[in-house]
Amino acid sequence: MKEIALPTTDFAENAVVNVSRVFAVLWCIAQNIYRKGEQRTMKMIENEMTVSVPLEVVKASEIEPKEVKWLWYPYIPVGKVTLLQGDPGDGKSKLMLSIAALLSKGEPLPFTETEENEPMTIIYQTTEDDADDTVVPRFNSAGGNGENLIFIKEDEKSLSFGDNRIREAIEMYHAKLLILDPMSSYIGESCSMNNANETRAEFNHLIAVAKDTGCAIVIIAHMNKMRDTNPLYRTNGSIDIAGAARSILAITRTANSANPAERYLVQVKSNLAPMGSAILFEVADKGVNFLDELEMTAEDAFAATAPRMGRPNDREEAATAFIRSLLDGGRQLASDCEAKLEGAGFKKSTYKKAKKKAGVHSVKDGFAWYWTLPEVEKPKEGWQGENLPT
Repeated sequence: MKEIALPTTDFAENAVVNVSRVFAVLWCIAQNIYRKGEQRTMKMIENEMTVSVPLEVVKASEIEPKEVKWLWYPYIPVGKVTLLQGDPGDGKSKLMLSIAALLSKGEPLPFTETEENEPMTIIYQTTEDDADDTVVPRFNSAGGNGENLIFIKEDEKSLSFGDNRIREAIEMYHAKLLILDPMSSYIGESCSMNNANETRAEFNHLIAVAKDTGCAIVIIAHMNKMRDTNPLYRTNGSIDIAGAARSILAITRTANSANPAERYLVQVKSNLAPMGSAILFEVADKGVNFLDELEMTAEDAFAATAPRMGRPNDREEAATAFIRSLLDGGRQLASDCEAKLEGAGFKKSTYKKAKKKAGVHSVKDGFAWYWTLPEVEKPKEGWQGENLPT
């Protein structure tokens, strides 16, 4: 009878170890499947909770159309957000204080056919000037009624767009105009002005307050450094900021060297009415003097003092300079950059070459793509993108 060789002890031990390893791997796989299934279940529950609000719709025929009301036609609509932008020292604050002074006395605003109204209450918030030595003296010099200009105290906590004190003050004092100066101080500490999602969320708070209270809100903002572009893209921060405002006004200096105090007030954007005429005014010790209405576009006003971008065959050089000025303050969303370049008249083929020439890094952060300059933001390990150092 033939003998059968039995497995050695080492063989048996190895077999047990291998089987144990297989079971361990299978157990890990099973746990992962369970966890993923549990996560999917939780996600489904979350989604179910999110969409658990009953569906409500309304027909257009059930909505009563309303006319847009105006604080200053066609520049400042009632119940909406308006931007007033300009370079430092161009007279933005003085202009708004002069307008506030007229409203506080019920006097008509410049170049309007409106008769005198009831005196209005104005809320003025600023972090750039003190009320006692700058704001109130300027307001008084413009002839304002101090009983109708109020300030929300920010000693204990700074205001932001989403602060409920704004709504409370407007409703309590029946304010017809809120001025926030400057935008960068009130948009919120945690909000990046270059992030469209964050800025839109902050603006939505203010838009809701304006709509619910009927108060006109004017936000004073600084312009970016892109002097050779469409004035619409001079708004500092994400392009979504310009998108949120229903009206955008801008101040620029004139080319009149004989009177350096002259300014143009131009309308850059108007969603609710035809574009308004340009207004020539003069910055003075007692506020501003309104001089004349002009048939001039925002582009014409800015072109009067802006340097030329170069000859047509220098478009790539111009686009390179444009991109570098755009990213000088830090990374920006790629979609915002492309929109601003196209708005300035650059073709995609031109700015793609210019982007490479400027040394721009395209970086993916989360689900969004950004453009950044290496000298502004050093490359980091693990970056995903284009034109990155190897």
